[in-house]
Amino acid sequence: MTKRVILYVFIWLVVTLIFPPVGVFILLLVVAYQIYAYTYFNGQQFNSIRGSIKKHTDNSNELNHHIQELKCSYVNVKSYDYGTSSLQDNSRYNFKRREWSNELRNNQVHNCTSTVCKNASAQPFKYLCKYFNIKTDEETLSNFENVLNDFAAAEQGKKLLLAERETILNSIKNDIPSLIYTLSKERLIKKLGFETVDLSNLHFPVYTFQYVSAGGNSSARCDIKLDVDNLDKFVNYLNDLVKFKNSIQGQRALMTSKLREFIKQRDNYTCKSCSISTHTERNLLLEIDHIIPLSKGGFTTESNLQTLCWRCNRTKGAKIL
Repeated sequence: MTKRVILYVFIWLVVTLIFPPVGVFILLLVVAYQIYAYTYFNGQQFNSIRGSIKKHTDNSNELNHHIQELKCSYVNVKSYDYGTSSLQDNSRYNFKRREWSNELRNNQVHNCTSTVCKNASAQPFKYLCKYFNIKTDEETLSNFENVLNDFAAAEQGKKLLLAERETILNSIKNDIPSLIYTLSKERLIKKLGFETVDLSNLHFPVYTFQYVSAGGNSSARCDIKLDVDNLDKFVNYLNDLVKFKNSIQGQRALMTSKLREFIKQRDNYTCKSCSISTHTERNLLLEIDHIIPLSKGGFTTESNLQTLCWRCNRTKGAKIL
């Protein structure tokens, strides 16, 4: 039960206690509307509307699945593993170390001194590399850029997906009773077959520096969240530290956000495989592909890059067509 529903129920209870007839009237209205909505969503007219846009809802849901796959991109970064143990505070109640019970223990948390925690907040990338065992080499740079590319595409995809869904809804708005469209829009979206779009940012990894005093009565923490903006800065930071060699990993890491946008403009925002374009499909997710994959000896050069729609890029994968 959502907070909004709880609030409505509370208001209804208050109104019913003060003005019982009004409360009963409101209850009857709610029941009548629910019966009306149930009848409409199970009627022939709504089933006909749902069938007419089924192709669009299926395409929307397929893109949603692709976005979820992009959000699963992962780099194995963790603090040193010192083993596991169990700590119990047997002090009397008034002497309990409160912060001990709040102390986090997992491989994305580094327990440290207050000085390290403070310095990590001032130089997050330097301390992230130092204490989470991130090597400043070409392979690491390549891995983080892959994650950045996937996360950036996922974030753009979420916006385009919501915009496309709204476009579809607007196209049938006149065929939907205004009462249903206004009061039950979320229910309408589900009944039409649209799957839930996860708008959370929980997929962004967070690395924590944590200090807890020996007495357990004071603490500090520094959280480094690698969202798209921070990842972009971190890739540039690694790029400055890595001496490039003419290798697959080094060439892969040369692709920047600026270069990706340049390739899209060069290709006129059109998929080079199926010719679909943002000019005709405004909410189209475009991605950049290596014509000859890096794993097969290709390089990140303008001549080896092309624009593909998300569906063609997913189909192509690491193949040479």
